[in-house]
Parts: sequence; C-alpha cells; structure tokens
Amino acid sequence: MEGFAGKVAVVTGAGSGIGAALAVALGRAGASVAICDVDTEGLAATEAQLKALGVNVKSDRLDVTERAAFEAYADEVVKHFGKVNQIYNNAGIAYTGDIEVTEFKDLERVFDVDYWGVVNGSKIFLPHLIASGDGHIVNISSVFGLLGMPGQAPYCAAKFAVRGFTEALAQEMALTGHPVKVTCVHPGGIKTAIARNATAAEGLDPKELAHEFDTQMARTTPDEAARVILEGVRRNKRRVLIGNDARAFEAVTRITGSGIQRMLPKILARANHRPRR
Repeated sequence: MEGFAGKVAVVTGAGSGIGAALAVALGRAGASVAICDVDTEGLAATEAQLKALGVNVKSDRLDVTERAAFEAYADEVVKHFGKVNQIYNNAGIAYTGDIEVTEFKDLERVFDVDYWGVVNGSKIFLPHLIASGDGHIVNISSVFGLLGMPGQAPYCAAKFAVRGFTEALAQEMALTGHPVKVTCVHPGGIKTAIARNATAAEGLDPKELAHEFDTQMARTTPDEAARVILEGVRRNKRRVLIGNDARAFEAVTRITGSGIQRMLPKILARANHRPRR
C-alpha cells in the first residue's frame, strides 16, 4: 500500500487482533513500527513476524493507562527512530453486564483502558506528530460508539467518548492548521480475542458470551480490518467503518435518530434475545 514507506508508526495493543495486523501491514508497506502491549507473549510473536519481514521494529511492554510510563515511552520511541508520524491507539478491553449489577471498578477499568488509553496516546504523541510535519492519529472506537446496546454500557460509554474526543481533535487540528490528520475507526464484529479475554458481571459466563460473539457476530478478519483502516488513513478519512454490520449500524442511527432507542428492545425481544443481568 502506497503512502507509508519511510513513516514511523506506533501501534498500541499490538500483541494480537487488529493491532498485530496493523503492525504487520504497516511494516509490509515500508513503515518502521513501534509496537506495545501488556501481553508480552503476543507482542513477541508480532515482533518476530515484523523482523522476519525485515522491518525496523521497536517492541515494548506498555500499559496504556499508566500516563507517566506512556510519556517515557514516547520519548524512547522518538529517540530510537528520530521521529514519529503516526499513532494507532488500538489497545482495548471488553466487558458485558447490565449497569444495575456492574461494579464501579468494572466501569472504571473499561474506561481507563478504552478511553483514557486513547487520550494518553493522542495527547502525549501529539507534539511529536506536529513536529514530524506529516502526522496522523488513528483512534479505534467501535460500532458501539455509534449506537448504545443493552449490557454494553461501560464499553459503549468509552467508545462514544473516543468518538467525541477524536472528532473534536480533528476539528482542532484543522482550525490550528497543524499538519496532523485524525481518523476515528468504528469496527463491527472482528475475529479477534477481545471477546475471549473479556470479563462479565456476576452470573454471566464469559466463555458462553465469547462463543456467541465468535460464531454469530465476528465476520471480519483482523487482516481485512487493517487493510480498510490503512486505506482510510491513506485517503485522510475522518471516519472509517469496518464491516457490513458497522455500515448498517451507522445507516440505522442516521435514518432513525433517537427512534432506534425505542425500537432496539423490541427487536432484541423478537429475536429471542435472553435478558442479561
């Protein structure tokens, strides 16, 4: 893919799924890549793939919720490569459970990773992206950043927040004239380990939920998701939708507006969607 050769890209959550696929796709396109994750085993596998391709790669364990560590990491990446052109804020976790029975600690944990991790990456790397003269911030939201879903309040809240933050940041970059483009990505069901690694409220079986997601909702491969994301970045798109499900969600919310909030419980009930606590 054209437009990435000679660039330096940072990918968070690069130990598996979309993050790993993005890192490899960027490497194949000629970019140097800094990868990070809390999953050191998965990270090592991604690093091995990149090195086998001859890619200039820097690999580090990083918890995106730890701001001081993130700031130190940014300095190390710039020192190693001399510049940073792009950051893909991809790291994320999932959780299922109704608000009524969800613990505050679970709400906070999802928001810390899925929202604050994106904010940390965007704000900490922003000065370096501006200095590069050709910067791009790519923040991964979700189809649940377009439409609220029962049982997904923590995840929806974080992903809606990512969307709002990213759209505001894009407008600020345009107003100030800074050489930084900003893209918000809304994946639908992707065949990754996020559901298998997810947590759930007491009384729910995470394995059963993961099986349901993997067999009924996950339709797009990480490699295809990475291809769509990079094409969107190459074209400087503000919003990228991945999968027919994401496109359908976007169309429904655009056409029905707030009406979908009244329709959705009826639709789920007709589909014999069992109540979840």
